[in-house]
Amino acid sequence: MTGVQTCALPILPVLWPLAGAGLLKAFLSLLTNFNLIDTTGTTYTILAATADALFYFLPLFLAVTASKRFKTNQFTSMAIGAALVYPSIVALVSAKDPVTFLGLPVVMMSYTSSVIPIIIAVWLQGYLEKFLNKYLPSAVRNFTTPLLVMLIMVPLTLMTVGPITTYAARGISSGVNALFGFAPWLAGAIMGGFWQVFVLFGLHWGFVPIMVNDLSTQGYSLLSGPLLAAVLAQAAATLAVFLRSKSFKRREVAGPSAFSGFLAGVTEPAIYGVNLPLKLPFYFGIAGGAIGGAIASAGGSAANAFVFPSLLALPAYMKIGNFTLQLIGTAVAIGLAFGLTFVFGPRETADADETETDAVAGVPGGVVELAAPVAGEVVAMTDVKDKVFASEAMGKGLAIVPDSGTIVSPVDGTVVVAFKTGHAFGIKTADGVEVLVHIGLDTVNLKGDGFTANVVKGQEVKKGDVLAVVDLAKVVSAGYDTTTIVVVTNTAKLADVAPTASGHVTAGQPIVSVIL
Repeated sequence: MTGVQTCALPILPVLWPLAGAGLLKAFLSLLTNFNLIDTTGTTYTILAATADALFYFLPLFLAVTASKRFKTNQFTSMAIGAALVYPSIVALVSAKDPVTFLGLPVVMMSYTSSVIPIIIAVWLQGYLEKFLNKYLPSAVRNFTTPLLVMLIMVPLTLMTVGPITTYAARGISSGVNALFGFAPWLAGAIMGGFWQVFVLFGLHWGFVPIMVNDLSTQGYSLLSGPLLAAVLAQAAATLAVFLRSKSFKRREVAGPSAFSGFLAGVTEPAIYGVNLPLKLPFYFGIAGGAIGGAIASAGGSAANAFVFPSLLALPAYMKIGNFTLQLIGTAVAIGLAFGLTFVFGPRETADADETETDAVAGVPGGVVELAAPVAGEVVAMTDVKDKVFASEAMGKGLAIVPDSGTIVSPVDGTVVVAFKTGHAFGIKTADGVEVLVHIGLDTVNLKGDGFTANVVKGQEVKKGDVLAVVDLAKVVSAGYDTTTIVVVTNTAKLADVAPTASGHVTAGQPIVSVIL
């Protein structure tokens, strides 16, 4: 899996709220630009907070989805994400005095709206948790592991991601800024082409102080000149996908994402929900932004206010440089990105749920949580002592060495398979997720001895309803392994199946996240 795919996957469940928030920002920008709302009033404050909160606290939301992807403790991941955007941490970015931790210097950056840092942090958290859970005594593991993970990961993230990102951003921004002195078209091509890439990795924060300083000292910022082409090119590529794709699910994301990109300059939903997953539209957006940015910067275009690049922000570019070239560059960026995507972009087919072969119901990006069917010690599927389950040929999931013999349903659904021997049950949820609960290994050979089934085929069950009661001592004395398997048998038809639990779990505790 490529780095882009790894980062894109945790953001999938957040796409719909991002698209909604982006639309709200677009409408709010419309109201503001046409003086239909008082920007000093409390109504505006409430609406602005509603539109901006998801973007501002994005690391916190991504901590949840990344936790499911990398099988970490969800609440510990959220604590790490929350620390990165904690008000006093954000304030340290502009602190006059040097920031240190235990005497070591800390180079600060703003993690609000960032994507990559929290995903990297949660990925590393997964390895740290596995190590700690392996060596810490079970008596103190439940609270000691989160304690140590937070103590290590928050400072480590601040002391590594911050400096790496900040110094890289400063180097790039200084180099690009210097280029404006003797080759403005080249600087514009770099800014226009790679601005969205900089945003993706959080490197854009290195440009912001320079832009703000330029605005305060000379009244305009040349660095912002090519950004209009960069942002609108990505929005145009998304619009082309919306008009061209036969996938209803893709169009459902692309439509509002393109709208928010054009009117509010909000491209996160467009990039993560459409352009990056399809790859070519993202590349075409880069190409359009580079050429359009070069044209705009060749005419000395610059913004005389700190604005989000969008169609509604055009007035900020009218007074500095050649506005005609800015319009031409922006139009070229939009036309190129749109045209290339429309002609050469992926021709997606209709979704499965628009045909008679519908396999999975539910909303794309939705999440179904599977609960532990019994209390016990979690075992990774690949470590199960059964080649079929361990190979994940039947699907992904988790196994539990049970503490008791009461086996409950991990989901709400319909029992579609109920073996007379009582050793296995298949349950299908309303979302189309197919779950198999298999009690013990090779226990079919016991022919029901020691197993008492509580449900039958066709029965509706709720999460926590008893499926069967098993005499574990009888199973063990007969020479069989009691490891109980929870496997999603239609894994291949789902976006992702990610185990989220480790160590000891209780019955009903979430153990697997299924992304539709």
